[in-house]
Amino acid sequence: MKIRLFDTREELDQYAAGLFVDLVNAKPDAVLGLATGSTPIGIYEKIVKRYNNGQVTFKHATTYNLDEYVGLPRENEQSYAYFMNHHLFHHIDIPSERTYLPNGLAADPAAECARYDEMLLSRQVDMQLLGLGHNGHIGFNEPDRELHAGTHIVDLQKETLEANARFFASMDDVPKQAITMGVGSILKAKSILLVVKGADKAEIVKRALQGPITTEVPASLLQTHANVIVLLDQEAGRLMKDVQIPSLANR
Repeated sequence: MKIRLFDTREELDQYAAGLFVDLVNAKPDAVLGLATGSTPIGIYEKIVKRYNNGQVTFKHATTYNLDEYVGLPRENEQSYAYFMNHHLFHHIDIPSERTYLPNGLAADPAAECARYDEMLLSRQVDMQLLGLGHNGHIGFNEPDRELHAGTHIVDLQKETLEANARFFASMDDVPKQAITMGVGSILKAKSILLVVKGADKAEIVKRALQGPITTEVPASLLQTHANVIVLLDQEAGRLMKDVQIPSLANR
């Protein structure tokens, strides 16, 4: 596991965007695993800027998103499909038919989960972007005694609902379920990029990266993966300063 602390979020976002741009330039048909929420917005902005500067093309790339709310149409401003179009897809040249998200409106949720897993098995993700929930969730894989390996419907826990409430008019409007890629599918990616920002994440960062591997902290399972890069701002990484931080090349 390679860990890097950044003095500013600007530097962190620039570095993360560079990892994706370098990957696509080296492998034009790369498969990218993408995430939503506030954490990756700056990264996507930097990717769009590099695309606009002619530094990369996504014409042959494919993307798979981690998750989607159950019950929200793609046109809803709080759906993750809308989020991805707004922050990334509509600003680069990736073909829309190669941008995949789970269908939160599927009439048969079990069939939709199986469909998404089948797609994920067809091509391995080259780099999977992850954020980290306050309770240690990755994707929408919430803490539990057992975790699902594949794509599944999850009941969102109170802490997650409260964290997501800032995006909605009221708590009553926050979807109570999501369809999410499972931990097993996440761990099948060739490489994983975990990005965490903010002082409120410092404790869970330490538990996830240095604590015991447990389903009660789903992100702790990343310790079992052979190729994980962790990017932290100074606030999120403040409890990690007692460990050696491997140096990565500047971008």
